[in-house]
Amino acid sequence: MNFPIEKKYLSESRLLILLASVQFVQITDFMIMMPLGPQLMRQLGISAQQFGILVSSFALTAGLVGLAAAPFIDRFDRRKLLLVCFAGFTLSTLACGLANHATALVWARAVCGAFSGVGGATIMAIVADVVPPERRARGMGIIMTAFSVAAALGVPLGLKVAQIWHWQTPFLILTGLGLLLWFCIFRFLPPVRAHLSGGQIRSAKNFIDIVRNRNAWMGILLMSTMVFGHFTLIPYLSPFLVENIKLPEKNLFLFYLTGGIVSFFTGPIIGRIADRYGRFRIYCILIVVACFTMRFLTASGPLQLWQALILAGFFFTFASGRFVPGQAAISLAVPSNRRGAYMSLAACSRDLACGITTWLGGHVIVQEMGGQIIHYERLGWFAIGVSICSLWVFHQVKSVES
Repeated sequence: MNFPIEKKYLSESRLLILLASVQFVQITDFMIMMPLGPQLMRQLGISAQQFGILVSSFALTAGLVGLAAAPFIDRFDRRKLLLVCFAGFTLSTLACGLANHATALVWARAVCGAFSGVGGATIMAIVADVVPPERRARGMGIIMTAFSVAAALGVPLGLKVAQIWHWQTPFLILTGLGLLLWFCIFRFLPPVRAHLSGGQIRSAKNFIDIVRNRNAWMGILLMSTMVFGHFTLIPYLSPFLVENIKLPEKNLFLFYLTGGIVSFFTGPIIGRIADRYGRFRIYCILIVVACFTMRFLTASGPLQLWQALILAGFFFTFASGRFVPGQAAISLAVPSNRRGAYMSLAACSRDLACGITTWLGGHVIVQEMGGQIIHYERLGWFAIGVSICSLWVFHQVKSVES
């Protein structure tokens, strides 16, 4: 059952664009930290290990707070919950921009992650509530473009701004965007509380029912396998491109810019095709092409720039594109009155899987004295194997909506 949007607020398409914009700010805030590493370590006087704590504090609190909030998230109007979470996120982003030492920045990042984790799950729950099942993959595809825009525009522009002024400047800009979007949410987002009808949400019993639900766990497992099948390659992709593919560091941004722009257009297309021809069928096609792409990428030697950019287009379209039909299938695995808690659990599994893949990659790859990355192809084979296994997992996730 879908919950129609009142016309005095926003049309479905405009609502999705607004929610995607909120996701863009949150994702850019998280992604910008990693490429800022050298500048932060130099200006804050921290080691690489301390920088790792700085980065992980965001994801760790996002997962922990999301898990703690999951039993209660469906008790509230989703609009009010998003307003509270995004206000907290925006204020903590401001704290990041005002931090002048590492300890303050770590605490600010931790709080930022806490609000972002619950806020992101709430956004996905809103999409699942207001977009009917026959257009669900398209709706998720629009939301997922936030990742592409963040990679293609948010991160490169943020890095350039940090180089011109200071590492704190991108966070101050994101704070301004966050304030603007908060007022847009307040003004234009309708109440999303139909899941509260009938007095169904009153205790943690519904959360316990989710934990006991096999279909819900298969959806969470699908999220985990999608992350393992893709993000295993991400943390060490940049050094591999520079040292093994021989992509000049000054042109590194072009790889992400190309992939981000391509997926910005292909994400919604994948969503529409999945709605029309079936989510599982399209997911299978995406996985097959993604496996060949990942194998070619991880086994490649030096490539010319134009070849690397074509590879970027394929990698972002098919390897990242799996999340469009996958997220749509996950959103349909539980009834609407339990979807907020469920999406929070799915977000927790995503954050945990991201952390595990980073740890796994660090124990597999080796960087030689000359800078060459070895054993990266082992990560490729692992990602391919998990991707193939995800086909079975996807097939086990049953829709509770028609």
